[in-house]
Amino acid sequence: MVAAGLVASAASRVPAEASMTDHGVLDYGGGDAGGAEHDGHHAGVDISTLTGPADRTPDRRFALDARAARVTLASGERVDAWTFNGTLPGPELRVRQGELVEVTLTNADVPAGVTVHWHGVNVPNAEDGVAGLTQDAVRPAGRHVYRFVAEQTGTFWYHSHQQSNDQVRRGLFGALVVEPRTAAAGTDLVVLAHAWSTSHDDRDGWTSALSVAAATPSTGTVRRQVTPGTRVRLRLVNADNEPRVHALAGAPFRVTAIDGNDVAGPTDLTGRALLVAGGGRYDVELTMPAGPVQLTLTRDTNGRGSPAVLLSPDGLGELRHAPPGDVLDPAAYGSPTDLPYGADSAFDRTFTLLLGETIGFYNGRPGQWTTINGGVYPDTPVLAVAQGDLVKVTILNRGFEDHPMHLHGHHMLVLSRDGRAATGSPWWTDTLNVAPGERYEVAFRADNPGLWMDHCHNLEHAAEGMTTHLMYLGYHTPHRVGPDTGNQPE
Repeated sequence: MVAAGLVASAASRVPAEASMTDHGVLDYGGGDAGGAEHDGHHAGVDISTLTGPADRTPDRRFALDARAARVTLASGERVDAWTFNGTLPGPELRVRQGELVEVTLTNADVPAGVTVHWHGVNVPNAEDGVAGLTQDAVRPAGRHVYRFVAEQTGTFWYHSHQQSNDQVRRGLFGALVVEPRTAAAGTDLVVLAHAWSTSHDDRDGWTSALSVAAATPSTGTVRRQVTPGTRVRLRLVNADNEPRVHALAGAPFRVTAIDGNDVAGPTDLTGRALLVAGGGRYDVELTMPAGPVQLTLTRDTNGRGSPAVLLSPDGLGELRHAPPGDVLDPAAYGSPTDLPYGADSAFDRTFTLLLGETIGFYNGRPGQWTTINGGVYPDTPVLAVAQGDLVKVTILNRGFEDHPMHLHGHHMLVLSRDGRAATGSPWWTDTLNVAPGERYEVAFRADNPGLWMDHCHNLEHAAEGMTTHLMYLGYHTPHRVGPDTGNQPE
């Protein structure tokens, strides 16, 4: 029995060096294989050529420097962190739709290297910032330049995708906002939630905190002065693994965007809670009343505490009791509009992702692991598509934990949940929280060629192998992944 365990442990080790598309199963979704088997490492178009424009001067330039720092939170706790530019969170990057953005990443002293992934932004594949897939991790004293046109408006965020479970947890992230060419008047605030370890002993757990407009996070209450009658937009970003529930009291509000996608016909809400997936974003709008308005984190499994943001005419005021009501159902909110495709469309490829759990070994370690189609990476499917394909994916969670499934480079249209068709505004998402027992059908157009991550954005799960890839037939990566390469995306 001991010998069998040793054999199983050895067999479970991830390769020391491999292509990230070297999976056990190549799934064509019932579509054409292109006349031959395709190798995501050796054949076809090199994805390193799929870059942003290099033939004109950028409209916006930013510099991000990854470095270790000890940061004191606004509420007094001290955090040993990895930072962009020495701050928690990293700088808030604001650009306008249509602008060419250039970001230069340098690494002062993060030993394992670092990248920048533009979460929710459909950048060209080579700009996606995944170590071992679209680039090599930037080593200490190294640099890397990203270029992309900000074609989508909305709320996004950026984070390292090298050892992302550890590096995001320790602070290598920030907000990215793409404003319309003509920005609306009013108060526009990013409210970014993250749990921090404020003790050298991780057994003491984690404490949730809120950062408003890239200010240093607080585990208590953040107060802001807002004039009555002002239009207020709160951009909620969940930079953690588990879903977060937000409660808002003091004024009716509307959800105007989800994951950077506008909601059609949003209606006023009172007493409704908002569940934001790990990695997800909600935009909330309201008109500032004469009294205070409070946003509170509730039912938070990411960390202790219930930090809040209090808006008031004088910047003071007392906290309101904001018991969370029923959670808003995005599938039934807002007004339906015309769609480019739907549940009755003729799909070129259909895939099924079964999310579950298993007991066994992963990378030599025994434990209980989260799985996709019964396996952990690299024994998970590669979803093979051709450019232009209309794709449907069924996602079923047979396990006991939430899984925020994040598809890079594309937005998914939610068709149904648990067999019931979505009836509200078109629900476009890039990070879909799939709770235990839930079944979703989603669709997307394969219109951004390359090789893309498709993984659980509970980054602990991803680091334990809950990841797969979307592979366009005829494309390959020159990059390698594994302990011997220094590229370890999760």
